[in-house]
Amino acid sequence: MFAIVRTGGKQYRVAAGDKIAVEKLAGEAGDTITLGDVLLAGEGDSLTDASKVTVSAEIIAQAKSEKVVVFKKRRRHNYRRKNGHRQQMTLLRITDVGAGGAKKAAPKKEAAPKKEAAPKAETKAKAAESKSDLDTGNLSLISGIGPTIEKKLRKAGINSWEDIAGWDEETANKWNDELKLGNRPIKDEWAVQAQELLDGKPPRAKVDQAEAASGKDK
Repeated sequence: MFAIVRTGGKQYRVAAGDKIAVEKLAGEAGDTITLGDVLLAGEGDSLTDASKVTVSAEIIAQAKSEKVVVFKKRRRHNYRRKNGHRQQMTLLRITDVGAGGAKKAAPKKEAAPKKEAAPKAETKAKAAESKSDLDTGNLSLISGIGPTIEKKLRKAGINSWEDIAGWDEETANKWNDELKLGNRPIKDEWAVQAQELLDGKPPRAKVDQAEAASGKDK
Protein backbone atom coordinates (compact mmCIF):
# COMPACT_ATOMS: atom_id res chain seq x y z
CA MET A 1 0.00 0.00 0.00
CA PHE A 2 1.17 3.54 -0.74
CA ALA A 3 0.19 6.90 0.74
CA ILE A 4 0.81 10.55 0.06
CA VAL A 5 1.58 12.43 3.28
CA ARG A 6 2.19 16.09 3.99
CA THR A 7 4.78 17.32 6.49
CA GLY A 8 6.72 20.56 6.66
CA GLY A 9 4.57 22.01 3.86
CA LYS A 10 5.72 19.33 1.37
CA GLN A 11 4.12 16.15 0.06
CA TYR A 12 5.78 12.73 -0.12
CA ARG A 13 4.67 9.45 -1.73
CA VAL A 14 5.65 6.67 0.65
CA ALA A 15 5.33 2.94 1.11
CA ALA A 16 6.58 0.53 3.78
CA GLY A 17 10.39 0.35 3.72
CA ASP A 18 10.94 3.73 2.03
CA LYS A 19 13.45 6.22 3.41
CA ILE A 20 12.72 9.95 3.15
CA ALA A 21 14.26 13.21 4.40
CA VAL A 22 11.74 15.76 5.73
CA GLU A 23 11.77 19.11 7.54
CA LYS A 24 12.91 18.61 11.14
CA LEU A 25 10.47 16.73 13.41
CA ALA A 26 10.66 16.39 17.18
CA GLY A 27 12.22 13.18 18.41
CA GLU A 28 15.46 11.23 18.66
CA ALA A 29 17.00 8.43 16.63
CA GLY A 30 15.05 5.21 17.21
CA ASP A 31 11.75 6.91 18.10
CA THR A 32 8.58 5.86 16.24
CA ILE A 33 6.24 8.60 15.03
CA THR A 34 3.00 8.78 13.09
CA LEU A 35 2.57 11.01 10.04
CA GLY A 36 -1.07 11.90 10.47
CA ASP A 37 -1.68 14.24 7.52
CA VAL A 38 -2.50 11.61 4.88
CA LEU A 39 -3.83 13.15 1.66
CA LEU A 40 -4.24 10.04 -0.48
CA ALA A 41 -3.83 6.29 -0.05
CA GLY A 42 -4.32 3.21 -2.15
CA GLU A 43 -2.95 -0.03 -3.48
CA GLY A 44 -2.29 -0.59 -7.16
CA ASP A 45 -5.05 1.15 -9.14
CA SER A 46 -7.56 1.27 -6.27
CA LEU A 47 -7.78 4.10 -3.73
CA THR A 48 -8.59 3.83 -0.03
CA ASP A 49 -10.24 6.25 2.37
CA ALA A 50 -7.24 8.34 3.46
CA SER A 51 -8.88 9.32 6.77
CA LYS A 52 -8.64 5.68 7.93
CA VAL A 53 -4.98 5.25 6.93
CA THR A 54 -2.04 6.03 9.17
CA VAL A 55 1.64 6.14 8.23
CA SER A 56 4.15 5.04 10.86
CA ALA A 57 7.84 5.87 10.60
CA GLU A 58 11.04 5.40 12.57
CA ILE A 59 13.51 8.27 13.00
CA ILE A 60 16.86 7.20 11.60
CA ALA A 61 18.75 10.39 12.45
CA GLN A 62 18.55 14.16 12.87
CA ALA A 63 20.81 15.78 10.26
CA LYS A 64 21.43 18.87 8.14
CA SER A 65 20.95 19.30 4.40
CA GLU A 66 23.65 20.62 2.05
CA LYS A 67 24.82 24.18 2.59
CA VAL A 68 23.08 26.93 0.62
CA VAL A 69 25.27 30.00 0.03
CA VAL A 70 23.56 33.42 0.14
CA PHE A 71 25.59 36.22 -1.44
CA LYS A 72 24.49 39.87 -1.47
CA LYS A 73 26.17 42.67 -3.39
CA ARG A 74 25.41 46.34 -4.00
CA ARG A 75 27.04 47.81 -7.06
CA ARG A 76 29.33 50.77 -6.54
CA HIS A 77 28.76 50.70 -2.77
CA ASN A 78 31.63 48.35 -1.90
CA TYR A 79 29.06 46.16 -0.11
CA ARG A 80 29.32 42.37 -0.07
CA ARG A 81 27.87 39.85 2.33
CA LYS A 82 28.27 36.08 2.17
CA ASN A 83 26.35 33.72 4.44
CA GLY A 84 25.68 29.99 4.48
CA HIS A 85 22.60 28.08 5.66
CA ARG A 86 22.07 24.36 6.33
CA GLN A 87 18.46 23.33 6.85
CA GLN A 88 17.68 20.96 9.74
CA MET A 89 16.33 17.64 8.42
CA THR A 90 14.94 14.42 9.88
CA LEU A 91 15.68 11.11 8.13
CA LEU A 92 12.73 8.67 8.35
CA ARG A 93 12.19 4.99 7.52
CA ILE A 94 8.55 4.19 6.77
CA THR A 95 7.65 1.14 8.83
CA ASP A 96 3.94 0.73 8.11
CA VAL A 97 1.22 2.13 5.86
CA GLY A 98 -2.27 0.91 6.67
CA ALA A 99 -5.39 1.20 8.80
CA GLY A 100 -4.74 1.72 12.48
CA GLY A 101 -0.94 2.07 12.31
CA ALA A 102 1.41 2.35 15.23
CA LYS A 103 0.95 4.60 18.24
CA LYS A 104 2.99 7.74 18.69
CA ALA A 105 5.93 7.38 21.00
CA ALA A 106 5.43 9.11 24.33
CA PRO A 107 7.54 12.27 24.56
CA LYS A 108 10.53 11.99 26.87
CA LYS A 109 10.19 14.69 29.52
CA GLU A 110 13.71 14.16 30.85
CA ALA A 111 15.21 14.85 27.42
CA ALA A 112 13.61 18.34 27.21
CA PRO A 113 16.55 20.24 28.80
CA LYS A 114 18.95 18.66 26.27
CA LYS A 115 16.78 19.82 23.37
CA GLU A 116 16.77 23.35 24.78
CA ALA A 117 20.54 23.38 25.24
CA ALA A 118 21.27 22.28 21.66
CA PRO A 119 19.74 25.34 19.91
CA LYS A 120 21.63 27.66 22.29
CA ALA A 121 24.95 26.04 21.39
CA GLU A 122 24.03 26.18 17.70
CA THR A 123 23.08 29.88 17.97
CA LYS A 124 26.43 30.69 19.62
CA ALA A 125 28.27 28.76 16.89
CA LYS A 126 26.37 30.65 14.15
CA ALA A 127 27.08 34.00 15.82
CA ALA A 128 30.79 33.18 16.07
CA GLU A 129 30.83 32.00 12.45
CA SER A 130 29.07 35.15 11.16
CA LYS A 131 31.44 37.35 13.19
CA SER A 132 34.47 35.59 11.71
CA ASP A 133 33.09 36.30 8.21
CA LEU A 134 33.17 40.09 8.77
CA ASP A 135 35.62 41.97 6.57
CA THR A 136 36.88 44.22 9.37
CA GLY A 137 39.59 45.63 7.13
CA ASN A 138 37.10 47.29 4.78
CA LEU A 139 37.45 50.88 6.05
CA SER A 140 35.42 52.27 3.15
CA LEU A 141 32.19 50.98 4.78
CA ILE A 142 32.57 53.75 7.38
CA SER A 143 30.78 56.88 6.15
CA GLY A 144 33.25 59.72 5.70
CA ILE A 145 36.19 57.53 4.67
CA GLY A 146 36.91 57.83 0.96
CA PRO A 147 39.84 56.46 -1.08
CA THR A 148 42.23 59.31 -0.20
CA ILE A 149 41.51 59.23 3.54
CA GLU A 150 41.72 55.42 3.55
CA LYS A 151 45.26 55.64 2.14
CA LYS A 152 46.23 58.11 4.86
CA LEU A 153 44.84 55.86 7.58
CA ARG A 154 46.55 52.72 6.29
CA LYS A 155 49.82 54.62 5.99
CA ALA A 156 49.46 55.52 9.69
CA GLY A 157 48.84 51.83 10.59
CA ILE A 158 45.06 52.07 10.99
CA ASN A 159 43.83 49.05 9.03
CA SER A 160 40.64 47.74 10.65
CA TRP A 161 37.38 48.66 12.36
CA GLU A 162 38.87 47.54 15.69
CA ASP A 163 41.60 50.19 15.37
CA ILE A 164 38.94 52.92 15.05
CA ALA A 165 36.25 51.57 17.41
CA GLY A 166 38.48 52.20 20.44
CA TRP A 167 38.97 55.90 19.72
CA ASP A 168 37.86 58.42 22.32
CA GLU A 169 37.43 62.13 21.56
CA GLU A 170 41.05 62.90 22.38
CA THR A 171 42.37 60.15 20.08
CA ALA A 172 40.03 61.19 17.28
CA ASN A 173 41.24 64.80 17.54
CA LYS A 174 44.86 63.65 17.57
CA TRP A 175 44.50 61.68 14.31
CA ASN A 176 42.37 64.43 12.78
CA ASP A 177 45.13 67.02 13.35
CA GLU A 178 47.96 64.66 12.45
CA LEU A 179 46.48 63.37 9.17
CA LYS A 180 44.44 66.48 8.29
CA LEU A 181 41.12 64.62 8.07
CA GLY A 182 38.85 67.69 7.99
CA ASN A 183 37.23 66.90 11.37
CA ARG A 184 35.48 63.86 9.84
CA PRO A 185 36.36 61.39 12.64
CA ILE A 186 34.19 63.44 15.04
CA LYS A 187 31.59 64.84 12.64
CA ASP A 188 30.83 61.41 11.11
CA GLU A 189 31.29 59.47 14.40
CA TRP A 190 33.84 57.03 13.04
CA ALA A 191 34.31 55.24 16.37
CA VAL A 192 30.53 54.70 16.72
CA GLN A 193 30.23 53.51 13.12
CA ALA A 194 33.14 51.08 13.52
CA GLN A 195 31.55 49.57 16.65
CA GLU A 196 28.19 49.24 14.87
CA LEU A 197 29.87 47.31 12.02
CA LEU A 198 31.63 45.03 14.52
CA ASP A 199 28.24 44.37 16.15
CA GLY A 200 26.91 43.17 12.79
CA LYS A 201 24.80 46.21 11.93
CA PRO A 202 24.60 47.32 8.28
CA PRO A 203 26.83 50.23 7.22
CA ARG A 204 25.39 53.74 7.28
CA ALA A 205 24.56 55.25 3.89
CA LYS A 206 27.48 57.03 2.24
CA VAL A 207 26.93 60.78 2.44
CA ASP A 208 28.92 61.67 -0.65
CA GLN A 209 28.37 59.14 -3.45
CA ALA A 210 30.06 61.44 -5.99
CA GLU A 211 33.28 61.19 -3.99
CA ALA A 212 33.26 57.40 -4.12
CA ALA A 213 32.59 57.49 -7.87
CA SER A 214 35.39 59.97 -8.58
CA GLY A 215 37.93 58.32 -6.26
CA LYS A 216 38.75 61.64 -4.55
CA ASP A 217 37.90 63.16 -1.16
CA LYS A 218 36.41 66.64 -1.04
